[in-house]
Amino acid sequence: MATEAASAETSDPAGESPRQPNRVYRLFRAAARLAFPVYFRLRVRGLDKIPAQGPALLVINHQSFLDSLFVGTPLPRTICYLARDSLFRVPVVGWILKHTYVMPVNRESASSSSLRLAADRLKRGYLVGIFPEGTRSSDGQIAPLKPGFIALVRRGNVPIIPVGVAGTAAALPRGSLFIRPKTCRVVYGDPIPTDVLARLAVKGNEQALLDEVRQRMIACQQAAQQWLDR
Repeated sequence: MATEAASAETSDPAGESPRQPNRVYRLFRAAARLAFPVYFRLRVRGLDKIPAQGPALLVINHQSFLDSLFVGTPLPRTICYLARDSLFRVPVVGWILKHTYVMPVNRESASSSSLRLAADRLKRGYLVGIFPEGTRSSDGQIAPLKPGFIALVRRGNVPIIPVGVAGTAAALPRGSLFIRPKTCRVVYGDPIPTDVLARLAVKGNEQALLDEVRQRMIACQQAAQQWLDR
């Protein structure tokens, strides 16, 4: 799941601070903060769960290609995501990804390089966002999680923050090219402390960790959906 080193470097924020993102990131975030609450009636809860500094791994349910934008835009800090390396070759889109801390992933190859990239960002104090279901949900339910992120938990010794999104599948359904003005909600959950993760991440006990993280994601997603339904 990793690109060659040269591709990874194009997205690397070397010399930059997690507290002070570059101009491109700040510009897009400012524009989104103005547009999303109006066009999507985007509202969020639980921003106080995000640490003011230091690394954390955000695990997010996946309904739409818009999810990363809706989760990242309200954050007061820079967040780094993983995205398909093929997107980096798309004109304009690729340039934006390279300048907004997105890390390229090649789904056809091994995951070690991608994990090293993400682990390095965590080591530097960044927030890293992932979608552990591996693909967008077809029915709105959270699928069993892929175990790849467990390696990050073991390497990084960082808290996990579950995040639930609702409404994004209606805003940009599968197969659609048009973004619709649908109401969306995001709920950030309580962090899972590092000592709890260390206990659950013991080799041979991986399923307990996957179940714990998934249940917390489900709780956040249900809270977001109930808020949306009201």
